[in-house]
Amino acid sequence: MINRNPDGDGAAERLERRWFAAFKAASNVRAECEELLDAMERSEQAWNRARARLSELEALRDALGEELALLDAADVTSVSGEPFRSAAERRVEGAFSCV
Repeated sequence: MINRNPDGDGAAERLERRWFAAFKAASNVRAECEELLDAMERSEQAWNRARARLSELEALRDALGEELALLDAADVTSVSGEPFRSAAERRVEGAFSCV
């Protein structure tokens, strides 16, 4: 027959409960880490897409800026011989003209 020490059994049960609690806590934190890793990966993908889009828009802006500089540098005239005016200039002029 095995004699059990009542104090030893209580200590063993407490140790076992602590082990299960630590195991559960570690499992929860592992799951949280996996969720955060997934979120980081999605954020990085979104960041890369935004960076690529920014690059495209900056290239477009630069190309349009060069085009505007060429128009400013050259005295561009239309087919009718009048100086080139932007659409904005034509709208402003049209708003103040009396018909």
